[in-house]
Amino acid sequence: MTQAQLEGPMVPRVGVTIDIHHRDLPIALIGTAGGALALWANAPAQIAIPVAGLIVLDIRVRRWRRRT
Repeated sequence: MTQAQLEGPMVPRVGVTIDIHHRDLPIALIGTAGGALALWANAPAQIAIPVAGLIVLDIRVRRWRRRT
Protein backbone atom coordinates (compact mmCIF):
# COMPACT_ATOMS: atom_id res chain seq x y z
CA MET A 1 0.00 0.00 0.00
CA THR A 2 1.17 3.49 -0.70
CA GLN A 3 1.13 6.38 1.75
CA ALA A 4 -1.80 8.02 -0.08
CA GLN A 5 -3.90 4.87 0.29
CA LEU A 6 -3.19 4.70 4.02
CA GLU A 7 -4.09 8.35 4.66
CA GLY A 8 -7.17 8.46 2.47
CA PRO A 9 -8.08 11.19 0.01
CA MET A 10 -8.11 14.85 1.06
CA VAL A 11 -7.35 14.35 4.75
CA PRO A 12 -6.95 17.71 6.51
CA ARG A 13 -3.69 18.15 8.38
CA VAL A 14 -3.80 19.97 11.68
CA GLY A 15 -0.83 21.61 13.35
CA VAL A 16 0.10 24.04 16.08
CA THR A 17 2.52 26.95 15.81
CA ILE A 18 3.90 28.61 18.94
CA ASP A 19 5.45 32.06 18.44
CA ILE A 20 7.49 33.61 21.27
CA HIS A 21 8.66 37.22 20.97
CA HIS A 22 9.86 39.87 23.40
CA ARG A 23 7.35 42.60 24.07
CA ASP A 24 8.15 46.30 23.68
CA LEU A 25 10.63 47.80 26.12
CA PRO A 26 8.19 49.50 28.56
CA ILE A 27 6.19 46.30 29.07
CA ALA A 28 9.40 44.26 29.43
CA LEU A 29 10.64 46.66 32.11
CA ILE A 30 7.32 46.44 33.96
CA GLY A 31 7.46 42.62 33.89
CA THR A 32 11.05 42.54 35.07
CA ALA A 33 10.35 45.04 37.84
CA GLY A 34 7.24 43.12 38.89
CA GLY A 35 9.18 39.86 39.11
CA ALA A 36 11.98 41.51 41.09
CA LEU A 37 9.46 43.09 43.46
CA ALA A 38 7.74 39.75 44.00
CA LEU A 39 11.06 38.05 44.78
CA TRP A 40 12.03 40.92 47.09
CA ALA A 41 8.71 40.50 48.94
CA ASN A 42 9.57 36.80 49.51
CA ALA A 43 7.08 35.39 47.01
CA PRO A 44 7.96 31.85 45.91
CA ALA A 45 10.25 31.86 42.88
CA GLN A 46 8.15 29.08 41.30
CA ILE A 47 5.34 31.62 40.97
CA ALA A 48 7.14 34.95 40.52
CA ILE A 49 9.50 33.98 37.68
CA PRO A 50 6.91 32.37 35.32
CA VAL A 51 4.49 35.26 35.85
CA ALA A 52 7.23 37.79 35.06
CA GLY A 53 8.10 35.74 31.98
CA LEU A 54 4.50 35.82 30.79
CA ILE A 55 4.49 39.61 31.15
CA VAL A 56 7.82 40.07 29.35
CA LEU A 57 7.18 37.60 26.50
CA ASP A 58 4.48 37.68 23.85
CA ILE A 59 3.40 34.06 23.42
CA ARG A 60 0.90 33.17 20.69
CA VAL A 61 -0.41 29.69 20.03
CA ARG A 62 -2.02 29.25 16.64
CA ARG A 63 -3.81 26.20 15.27
CA TRP A 64 -3.85 25.70 11.55
CA ARG A 65 -5.43 23.23 9.21
CA ARG A 66 -4.25 22.48 5.71
CA ARG A 67 -5.87 20.36 3.03
CA THR A 68 -3.57 17.98 1.23
